[in-house]
Amino acid sequence: MLAFMGIFTLVLAFTLDYYDINYKSTTAIHSLMGIVLGLFLVFRTNSAYDRWWEGRKQWGALVNNTRTLAMKINAFVDRSNLEARDYFVKMIPNFVYATKEHLRDNFIEAEIDEPKPGLIKQLKDVNHKPNKISGMMYEKVQELYKQGKISGDHLFLLDKELKSFLDILGACERIKNTPIPYSYSMFIKKFIFTFTITLPFGIVTDFHYWTVPIVLLIFYILVSIELISEEIEDPFGRDLNDLPTDDLAFKIKSNINEILK
Repeated sequence: MLAFMGIFTLVLAFTLDYYDINYKSTTAIHSLMGIVLGLFLVFRTNSAYDRWWEGRKQWGALVNNTRTLAMKINAFVDRSNLEARDYFVKMIPNFVYATKEHLRDNFIEAEIDEPKPGLIKQLKDVNHKPNKISGMMYEKVQELYKQGKISGDHLFLLDKELKSFLDILGACERIKNTPIPYSYSMFIKKFIFTFTITLPFGIVTDFHYWTVPIVLLIFYILVSIELISEEIEDPFGRDLNDLPTDDLAFKIKSNINEILK
């Protein structure tokens, strides 16, 4: 597209110069269009960045809440109860890894640690794997309560953290499943193309062959802003500018192991 704009502008400048066409250009229309285009691009960029930053806040909350849950389990569950402690050492990071890949419409078996055989098979049989893992942690907490290993107060405090996991997951799903409306994004692309394809007619008699690099520079800047917005509006992928969810998941797993082991 950049090459097309360069060739188109060069042909226009050459045609006017070769045939000595008496043509008077004006930037008045493009000045007005530029103001409107700028407002659209600002809104587009801000909307995309808000989605990226909201995703970062949710993952920051997930880091904090997993630590808090691990610390509560460390305090509430007796150190001699190795089975229960090991269960949460594995299941809390499992929830994080499952959430990370769920937001990418994927599932990686190698990232899941089984507290007992059969967990991966159970996860394969369900569509919403983070929900399944969260439900299993709820069941384990309830089991500890029934066995008298934790008190009713402990149960209430642990429920708060487990609930926060689902709140964070729901917020991330809302970001992923509610993209910027396609019609709005397409309109901006058409606006950028219309602005830049007509821009040479507005400045060619003032800048002549210098119109080519000027138009290319403006086109590159406008398209780059739009592409950046497209890249960061879905912050849970694997692109360079997406959230570092792989690193955050590994950090959470390391923290949980340190706290409970």
